[in-house]
Amino acid sequence: MGARDRLASARRRPRWVVGSLAVLTALLVFAIGESVFPYYTTNHDEAVYLQQAAMLLDGQLFLRPPVPDVFRPWFFVAEGETLYPKYTPVTAAIFALGMVAGSARLALAVVAALAVALTYAVVAEVFDRETGVVAAVLLVLTPLFLVDGSVFLPYIPAFTLNLCFAWAYLRADRTGDRRFGALAGGAIGLSFFARPYTAVLFAAPFIAHALWTLRGFDRDAVVRQGITAALGLCGVGVALGYNAVVTGDPLVFPYQAFAPLDGPGFGVRRIVGYERDYTIPLALEANARNLLTYATQWTAGGPLGSLLALGGLGAVLHRSDWRPAPRTLTLAGLAVTIPLGNVYFWGTLNVLGDLSDTTDGLISFLGPYYHVGLLLPTVAFGAVGALAIAKVVHTQYAGLDSRRVRVVSLVVLLASSLVLVGVTAGAVAGPLADNSEVTRQYEQAYEPFEEREFQNALVFLPSPYGDWLNHPFQPLRNGPGFDGDTVYALDDRQFDVVDAFPNRTVYRYTYRGDWTPHSRQAVAPRLQRVRVAEGSRVTANVSLGVPPAAETVLVRGSFAQNGQSSTATRPGPELDISITIENGRATVTSPQFAENFSVDRQSSVPFRLVAYVDSGTLGGFEYVVTVPVDRTRDGYRALTPSLEVCRGPTRCGGEAAYVPGEHREGVSMNATVHGANR
Repeated sequence: MGARDRLASARRRPRWVVGSLAVLTALLVFAIGESVFPYYTTNHDEAVYLQQAAMLLDGQLFLRPPVPDVFRPWFFVAEGETLYPKYTPVTAAIFALGMVAGSARLALAVVAALAVALTYAVVAEVFDRETGVVAAVLLVLTPLFLVDGSVFLPYIPAFTLNLCFAWAYLRADRTGDRRFGALAGGAIGLSFFARPYTAVLFAAPFIAHALWTLRGFDRDAVVRQGITAALGLCGVGVALGYNAVVTGDPLVFPYQAFAPLDGPGFGVRRIVGYERDYTIPLALEANARNLLTYATQWTAGGPLGSLLALGGLGAVLHRSDWRPAPRTLTLAGLAVTIPLGNVYFWGTLNVLGDLSDTTDGLISFLGPYYHVGLLLPTVAFGAVGALAIAKVVHTQYAGLDSRRVRVVSLVVLLASSLVLVGVTAGAVAGPLADNSEVTRQYEQAYEPFEEREFQNALVFLPSPYGDWLNHPFQPLRNGPGFDGDTVYALDDRQFDVVDAFPNRTVYRYTYRGDWTPHSRQAVAPRLQRVRVAEGSRVTANVSLGVPPAAETVLVRGSFAQNGQSSTATRPGPELDISITIENGRATVTSPQFAENFSVDRQSSVPFRLVAYVDSGTLGGFEYVVTVPVDRTRDGYRALTPSLEVCRGPTRCGGEAAYVPGEHREGVSMNATVHGANR
């Protein structure tokens, strides 16, 4: 083999290794997504991007729901009768490509593989191919990369765009090739369109490097950097143009239209009713916690990976006599601009939850994802540190004369490697186990939807976090045209929704328990069939179980605050109640009542029946029956009542649904509704 062939073989070898590593990463990310995140994460932004991806495939930038208010997804801006996401469409477009290929998760796998390959390319540009290979390996062993690369969030896609920019910029700087300068500009422009602030923080050290290369006004450098800047500014122009289309103002980003006080800045920050005074001391504390968590839990090998990176940086400084090359300094600059820039952004506070609890907040499940850009300098200098240690060990090993000492040295090296692998495995396994526990809670919550196939269905959903769809029920999303096999709506304006979808089978999804899957608490779900009754009068027949220890049952029926009550004393094992709405009144009757009563009906107000079961010294509970009622031209119509079993008035309202089999002996509810004409 000639010298040229040996050189070509040496060049191909790292590429084969990195290519294989990229394919392995793609398979791993896909497998993690399918097994750990089948119902997505506790960060409800995933549904926003997936809904937006479906909209793009349908050629839509806006949603036009058939009934206002009840079809507004989480993080969508309401503009008249249209809705649009608070995020730009770049990340969603990436996921949409996966959908075209058969699964959105394919896009995650491809993006992760590209990130590995580009990490190798960037580090090889700054150092050498061997260092690039080790850096790629460290990236694959990094929990922050594996976890966030497996979910439908924008951080790893944006990081990959930034890696593409960094590689193309450095390649153009080394070769003078203007085509790579153009690629760098296009990549950072697209990254700005995706996540403007993230792109600026990442690009800042490279901009400084570009200005340094222009110090001599070399014509080739001026032209090349000009091409990069021009295409980068084209991305800025596209972003401003998109703003003009959706918000009406090129300088108002969609996230600002959604919440003007969200985004970078100190002082009062606010989003969806949540407000904080984001002061500089609070910002410094929050970011210090983010960085400490990143360095000790979310890097390859946990704290060992961070120590390797520090050692690698020290080795570079030592070799260069404390005057590193400008390209190396640019790479290290990311470890300055990203942490400092994130101090100015209050999102780094919100990922933490309770500052006094290191296990609270999204950071415990997804890591410090606003600092994803730190992955590049961490694995790059970590690779330098690892190779420096390997070189020292090899040199010392080669100089040993005693066979016994050689064996001992090999054992120590092997043990150290096993420790690093073990710490890395533990660092990855921790967040994956926590997220798997959340998935187990989700599995129980969504069980009614897994047990049946829906065709032409309409499902009313509760709203535990406010009047939003997909918050928290991310898998229960509508298609862009609201014409899928299943349509999901909030349980407000129910008759308007039924009228908008007249030929669909109607269900009501409810649950019992607190919706806090991140606290390892599962809910008991129920999918209730809902029927529409219509006539000059409508009647709801209700049967309530009475536990043996019950002494009396106090029944009150009301429209809003207008109500009356009656009492049944020792009614037997069941209390049967009939609610008839006719001629502007609701009449409540029962064989067990001392007297029946009527309540004047108010328009657009459901009828509410509350039965307090008193067990004397053993305490009591409430049955709550809510009958949606609507006035028609010829009479009334009603829907199957919603049913709750409450420990008290404050425990009702969405988390106390009656679920058969989830209550103590003697507690049961049944309700039917029908209409009749005189």
